[in-house]
Amino acid sequence: MSIDVKQMKSLALAYMGDAVYEVHVRHHLLETGAVQPNQLHQSAIRFVSAKSQAAVVHNWMEKEFLSEEEKAVFRRGRNAKSGSIPKNTDVQAYRHSTGFEAVIGYLYLLGETDRLTEVVEDAIRQVEERSMST
Repeated sequence: MSIDVKQMKSLALAYMGDAVYEVHVRHHLLETGAVQPNQLHQSAIRFVSAKSQAAVVHNWMEKEFLSEEEKAVFRRGRNAKSGSIPKNTDVQAYRHSTGFEAVIGYLYLLGETDRLTEVVEDAIRQVEERSMST
């Protein structure tokens, strides 16, 4: 079955992006030598929280990191109505994180492996730098 990624609903892209980003984060954490399950889980939360993903996206927008096409995917994801907001975050951060995940899912499903790696590595770097400065 062939899917038209450009016609996919934003929440479907975000669904895939969430999983893809989570795998990259887990791989990164294992590479750092973290092995205790609780330690891994607590470390992963820093990367996958809506607040953290929203901060990454704000940085990307300031630095013009995303292409016009990626910005459009982000906006579609940010504006998608999911119907529910997790209780530990605000609506704006949640919507920005949905846009972030939509971009990741979009790149993954398009098979844009090099760009996906670049985007994910930049996100991970930002989160690491932010956690070191606090």
